[in-house]
Amino acid sequence: MAVMAMTAPVHAADTIKIGVPGAHSGDLVSYGMPSLNAARIVAEEYNAKGGILGKQIEIVAEDDQCKPEMATNAATKLISDKVGVVIGPICSGPTKAALPLFQEANLIAVSPTATTPGLTEDGKNPLFFRTVANDNAQARLTSDFMLNKLKAKKIAYLHDNGDYGKGFADNNRVFMEKGGAETVLF
Repeated sequence: MAVMAMTAPVHAADTIKIGVPGAHSGDLVSYGMPSLNAARIVAEEYNAKGGILGKQIEIVAEDDQCKPEMATNAATKLISDKVGVVIGPICSGPTKAALPLFQEANLIAVSPTATTPGLTEDGKNPLFFRTVANDNAQARLTSDFMLNKLKAKKIAYLHDNGDYGKGFADNNRVFMEKGGAETVLF
């Protein structure tokens, strides 16, 4: 007696949708496209092997241009598209704007690059994770290098006043001044 395996056609319910919001156009496209391309490459590799648990991976990309005002629209679209998880956003400002929507929808979001400490430190976003050190850790490392390796005594800061730029500069300034360096411009 021969047993034949039958494969059902792939339907939307047979896919795992992964949302990837980020700067897929605009000034910061060089930050957003690597994450989107990486997600697509991994999805293709797993889909070629039969998917995960018999389901194909579907990448659902939404462009937020690293702008908080566009991030809420991208998040709303991903939620309405019924993604199961989110990789992104990539910038801290859009992440801060989108997280309340992802939390309300009970979606896990993992950012490869959002570094603002408040995204995780206050406990308001228990479903948010990051794969990069936050601004505090980065500032501690860079200030240690500047103080101990470069022997910096005077520091000038230029930042873009955004969540990442200003957040990092603020934290770095604290560590540098505690280490004896003088801030000459902020």
